Amino acid sequence: MQKENLKTILWVDDEIDLLSAHVIFLKDKGYNVLQASNGDDAIEIVSKRGVDLVLLDEMMPGRDGLSTLEGIKDIDPQLPVIMVTKSEEEHLMDEAIGKKIDDYLTKPVNLSQILSAIKRILDRQRLTESRLTREFVTEFNKINAQLSGPLGWRDWVDIHVKLSEIDLELESFRDVGLKQSLLDLRKQSSAEFGRFVARNYESWIGARERPPLSVDVVRDHVAPLLKEGIQTFFIVVDCMRLDQWLMIEPLLAEYFTIKKDYYYSILPTATPFSRNSIFAGEYPDKVSELYPELWDRSSNEASRNRHERQLLDRNLAKLGLNLKSEPKYVKVLDYDEGQNLARKIQSYSNVPLLSVVYNFVDIMLHGRSESEILQEIAPNEAAFRSLVQSWFGYSHMLDMLKTLAAWNCAVVITTDHGSVIGSRGAIAYGKKDTSTNLRYKYGDNLNCDPKQAWLIKNPKNLKLPTWGLATTYIIAMEDYYFVYPTKYSEYRRQYQHSFQHGGISLDEMILPVATLRPR
Repeated sequence: MQKENLKTILWVDDEIDLLSAHVIFLKDKGYNVLQASNGDDAIEIVSKRGVDLVLLDEMMPGRDGLSTLEGIKDIDPQLPVIMVTKSEEEHLMDEAIGKKIDDYLTKPVNLSQILSAIKRILDRQRLTESRLTREFVTEFNKINAQLSGPLGWRDWVDIHVKLSEIDLELESFRDVGLKQSLLDLRKQSSAEFGRFVARNYESWIGARERPPLSVDVVRDHVAPLLKEGIQTFFIVVDCMRLDQWLMIEPLLAEYFTIKKDYYYSILPTATPFSRNSIFAGEYPDKVSELYPELWDRSSNEASRNRHERQLLDRNLAKLGLNLKSEPKYVKVLDYDEGQNLARKIQSYSNVPLLSVVYNFVDIMLHGRSESEILQEIAPNEAAFRSLVQSWFGYSHMLDMLKTLAAWNCAVVITTDHGSVIGSRGAIAYGKKDTSTNLRYKYGDNLNCDPKQAWLIKNPKNLKLPTWGLATTYIIAMEDYYFVYPTKYSEYRRQYQHSFQHGGISLDEMILPVATLRPR
């Protein structure tokens, strides 16, 4: 073993002279071992030398192990420490663990125990990476084999979940080649998924055998709880992807048992279409019939989700739910509204159903496009999901959920669509009154490259709103976003590498819906 690769262990024990056989054993195993017979010397060594791990005797005259541990952590909070103790008293172990020891051994310790504990800590990263490499290669080969054969909608859910889980596990991975392999696999999967959706989506509309869609969320996940008489809180986090949910989920597992399912967003995967369909239990053409003034071709798309509460009431009635008291609906658009809801949540203690829409993820996503600081903080998907986790960990939404964890209730959390980072421009051909969206467009006689987007010539077959006989839709696939031939450079400069939604991709379409029950 080369000298520069040696790990340095500091062994602190008032009887260190009696441990010479142990020290020689560790040196033979390739470790550089420093020795200290008291806490003060140990702290001085840590302050002056590079140390990778400390073996610390808990019972020493003068400065004892716990006090020495405090001094070590003051110098280097991340330095791993294994406590060695003669005592098995619970309060001593609780105190040591509270001061963030990484492991402890009870005397007398044998050589194999010491070596095992050291390897567990010092080789953790290497062993984890080795395991991940083996698992990734197995999953890589499995997904590649799946992509070469016929796939059903359930297969695509499994693939998306597995890719998202691997993505999170590889965040701290040092092997750049493995990360690139994952990126290549995701691109290949995204391309195949786009073709799969374009081939099958029309057959799903109105069919009995199909994936669960946006229109089924309330029927499948909210209504059964209400029929059992369970107070239900239905939360829709706008524009939350599966990988972002996987970052949030561990923060809730302490308070709730979590049952996770998946559904497909309807197309386009954009709020006016997908979220209205969640609340209404209807496809976009029906929603546009119910509120034609909001679905005029020249109307502002941002206003089309104005009647979500009324759509939900209609949906509940259609499902035969006659609740004892009126359900409530709240839309949280900013910090103050979130704070107000968390503060007054007790006032909803007798409400059978409270539906809440949180727009924070979508707001952050759009804010990133306009802020150089946010672009620097979240330059990629991994950084953005960490930002979402940070928001949620300090959010009033989490405060509210902690309160609900003490109630006899159920919480259903989902999202209306996900997002992708737009990386490639796809030229769209259309008239001036074509909609302005980046990942989908509707207008008269649109056209595009069929390798980059899906041209929908008969939107009525997909239960999409139309504004005349010539209405068509184009929906971008993979990581494409629409540009016009005359403004290609301008659009590329403005929108490339921004988060976008409305198209066909695994991240936009396959979405989590979680049912939480208090522990």
